[in-house]
Amino acid sequence: MIDLHAHSTASDGTDSPAGLVRAAAAAGLDVVAITDHDTTIGWDDAVAALPPGLTLVRGAEFSCLSPTGRDGEPRCSVHLLGYLFDPQHPAIVAEQERLQVERVQRLHTMIGRMAADGYPVDVDGVFAHLPEGASAGRPHLARALVAAGVVGSVSEAFAELLHNDSPYYVPRADTLVETAVEMISAAGGVAVFAHPLARVRGTVIEPSVLVDLAGRGLAGIEVDHPNHVPDDRGLLRALAAEHGLLVTGSSDYHGTNKPTPLAEETTDPEVYAAIVDRATGVKPVGG
Repeated sequence: MIDLHAHSTASDGTDSPAGLVRAAAAAGLDVVAITDHDTTIGWDDAVAALPPGLTLVRGAEFSCLSPTGRDGEPRCSVHLLGYLFDPQHPAIVAEQERLQVERVQRLHTMIGRMAADGYPVDVDGVFAHLPEGASAGRPHLARALVAAGVVGSVSEAFAELLHNDSPYYVPRADTLVETAVEMISAAGGVAVFAHPLARVRGTVIEPSVLVDLAGRGLAGIEVDHPNHVPDDRGLLRALAAEHGLLVTGSSDYHGTNKPTPLAEETTDPEVYAAIVDRATGVKPVGG
């Protein structure tokens, strides 16, 4: 079993990188990818704790802005999975450093807005629970709100207070998705568009955007994802077949921050082998 999308405490998961690989082994996985948001700081700890028999794919989930494919609409937030790229590639290093600063500033602003309205949150309290160098984000503020008794769960915090239309929401200056595809490819990695039709998350792109990105080096589409309904999976599968894109499946695991368990969705072994064959950055570890 192969799960190519999982998060640790290096971004917005609740398992440490070491805990993530132990959980993957316990779930019966043969291969798991660590794909934290805009960072690779969890890689070394995950490798060091890798249980026998489990293969680790080192990756990241890049926060991006994409055209929607509809005339006149502004770019929307999307995510791009990068697998097996060189983490020391200059473009990767520079962009991840920029995004880390952006994330910290954004969370500071959101905390300040909520505190000004009387919510029992403060910068020191929220950041005290982040591992050094972790990608700061709304889930960390959500957990602080849960701990303070404001809401009952992370999901409730997003639904009531931290959604994109909330007065506390602050957008990020994310990477243009075209740039991210080219950057991952230049670093020897393989780019896969994450959950492109996850409509429950908000605005989604038109399929034409995926076709355009295929011409820029996009290798695949995450089709089998918990937020994709059957009709959209069929649409994406047909598009992938027509344009020579790989079809992946994965849980998008976040530990207790989300209810989806590891191995809820999986990737075909032949697709995984194709990803490994295409990568020239780093190779999977373990097995």
